[in-house]
Amino acid sequence: MTGVAATARITAAPDGRGGTALPLLTGDGPLALRRTRSAGTEAHVTVVGAMSAPLGGDRLAIEAVVEPGAALRVGTAAATVSLPGRTGEQARYDVRLTVGDDAVLHWLPEPLIAAEGSDLRMTTTVELAPGARLVLREEQILGRSGEHPGRLTTRLTVRLAGRPLLDQQLSFGPAVPGWRGPAVLHGHRAAGQLLVVDPEYADKPVQPQILCSDQAEGEAVLTPLAGPAALITAVAPDGLRLRRLLSASVAP
Repeated sequence: MTGVAATARITAAPDGRGGTALPLLTGDGPLALRRTRSAGTEAHVTVVGAMSAPLGGDRLAIEAVVEPGAALRVGTAAATVSLPGRTGEQARYDVRLTVGDDAVLHWLPEPLIAAEGSDLRMTTTVELAPGARLVLREEQILGRSGEHPGRLTTRLTVRLAGRPLLDQQLSFGPAVPGWRGPAVLHGHRAAGQLLVVDPEYADKPVQPQILCSDQAEGEAVLTPLAGPAALITAVAPDGLRLRRLLSASVAP
């Protein structure tokens, strides 16, 4: 195997004063973690790319644990660009999130861009306790400006109290059947989703809704899940319009 193997780890825990401490904050290789200015009870962490990654053959991972009663917000300093390596080997990027009872996690990275010639498989696995709250955003941009996209496969698996809440896989790019067609991207170059899990949805479930259906601006739908959760799924011509679609309020 060629490429870099690196794992970054975050643990958030109550600090005993009504806020959140970070007893574990460690980066590795191209994944540097920085604590940034927080607000209220939340701790803020920014993932900073220390080098170009993921390249073909890289094996990257981020693990975040939010202990019961803690609150954590994680973002990235810039978009993540998947790039081709010298051998054409597939890269892997695995995100593993655990959120305890009465804990809150906002996982809001900048977009993932699949550059021409790249091949990336990204998985996000989330384990939620019964009283956990989660806001998770994923955005995929197929190719940089003026280039063809690389190959990208993403899988999001979320379990609540040990039971499946969402398990979704998307594949785009060369050799993937039908990804440009009306059942997938419908001619657009950006795709994404915003997942909100909140115990209050048990009493106030959202109603299914078409948020936008415009080929020029994009298409988005709001869907209640079989659990205290709501999901916005969107496709758009570019990342800016995708972000607008995913910014619709789904607060209970």
